[in-house]
Amino acid sequence: MSATASAPGRPTTAPATPAAPPRMTRRQKLVLVLLLGSQFMVAVDFSILNVALPAVGAGLGFPLADLQWIATAFALAAAGFTLLFGRVADLVGRKRLFVAGMAVLGVSSLIGGLATSPEVLLAARVLQGLATAAVTPAGLALLTTAFAEGPLRERALGLNGALMSAGFTAGAILGGLLTDLLSWRWAFFVNVPVALLVVALAPRTLTDSRPAERVRLDVPGAVTVTGGLLLLVYGLTQAGAAGWTAPVPLAALLAGAVLLVGFWFVEKRAAAPLVPIRVLRRRSVVWGNAAGLIAFVTETSLVFLLTLYLQEVLGYTPLATGLAFGVLGIGTVLGGTLGGRAVGRFGSRRTIVAGGAVQAAATLALVALGTSGAWIWLLLAATFVGGVGNMLAIVGFMVTATSGLPDEEQGLATGLATMTQQIGITLGIPVMSAIVTARAGADTGAGAVLDGVTVAVLVNALLVLGGSLLAGAFLAGRGQTPVRRTYTDGHGMPHQ
Repeated sequence: MSATASAPGRPTTAPATPAAPPRMTRRQKLVLVLLLGSQFMVAVDFSILNVALPAVGAGLGFPLADLQWIATAFALAAAGFTLLFGRVADLVGRKRLFVAGMAVLGVSSLIGGLATSPEVLLAARVLQGLATAAVTPAGLALLTTAFAEGPLRERALGLNGALMSAGFTAGAILGGLLTDLLSWRWAFFVNVPVALLVVALAPRTLTDSRPAERVRLDVPGAVTVTGGLLLLVYGLTQAGAAGWTAPVPLAALLAGAVLLVGFWFVEKRAAAPLVPIRVLRRRSVVWGNAAGLIAFVTETSLVFLLTLYLQEVLGYTPLATGLAFGVLGIGTVLGGTLGGRAVGRFGSRRTIVAGGAVQAAATLALVALGTSGAWIWLLLAATFVGGVGNMLAIVGFMVTATSGLPDEEQGLATGLATMTQQIGITLGIPVMSAIVTARAGADTGAGAVLDGVTVAVLVNALLVLGGSLLAGAFLAGRGQTPVRRTYTDGHGMPHQ
């Protein structure tokens, strides 16, 4: 900035005028579209088969009691291997793992759509889960390393969260439509062209940095954490069906906890740990992921509770239920688009707390639901507002959990965040289902179901409020205060 004279001999400096905020380059926009499209597809896979499970069972001869394994096989692989693959992405290259994962996802989807026996379908679901465990953290790491910390990364993570959440809702709607209009097999086939397109475009669009020297994989750490997560997820899924005190889920949960504790001690002694202890001790990582866990536990389980309400109390069909959740999807998209701006203006800590408070207030309003069909309007309004709040909290969680770590550890950071997401999705439904069952007992009438749902909704609201306030309290004073950014060069690079 040059000096100008306002009076002879009295030079003054003109005030700096902030340039426009940084803008995405054309290449960054292409990267964003490619990665967001793939993450949306992965999110759709989480829910697309839920509505179609009865049709799948009838088509392939699944016994009713075994239908849960279609979802469990996917959840076990997706949650159990996500942390391992997140770290592998740092070691061997995120682009390489991302492209390989998308290829496996396309092939496994084709196998699932062509399956003629339960065994083949379950094998396809395991492969889909493994592919998801590779694609999600690798894709998120490619996203965070494509955008430096600051407004562009916050915006990208906000859009990513919005589309992933919208994908969960879209999966339920799309699954119902495809099953009713075509066949449950199209719930698998729809992935194939998307995977092919991503595999064709990714090598030329994405860039990746590799470590200067190859580090050996921490095998003991990989075995203990993967085994612990597999047992934990298995115990959670079985607890929902058999009860929390049944021998099998209880043994699995205890064994999983022992392995995860053992993982901590293994990492303390490892020369090249899978997850360095210094990372696990970071408040931003610990409490950012804690906030994310609460956000996923509460919102995904709320969808389960409201599905019970809509179908068992109001008598909605599965397709009508899926369409009703479209309003929730709109709310999450809005929350995701606002999330990056909120983090940039108020900081991730305040965004997490505000998002949790909004979600809790909206969830608490659902305690008033009754047996009349007119209550659908309260449900639609509350889920819309709650979706906005939930996504604000999730964007705050993603920014917090991935900030302050170098690019070479972004796969680790996104692997931890993805693991949090997977466990939250798995944990919420068994917990809320147990509350409903304990309250309703053996009575399956509309009144008893409504009573159980009401109590579980109240617990849900208190959980999200308490969790977000607790995370906000522990994140206070740790660099979560927003900063005013100014931009001085033509490339839009921020500095303080």
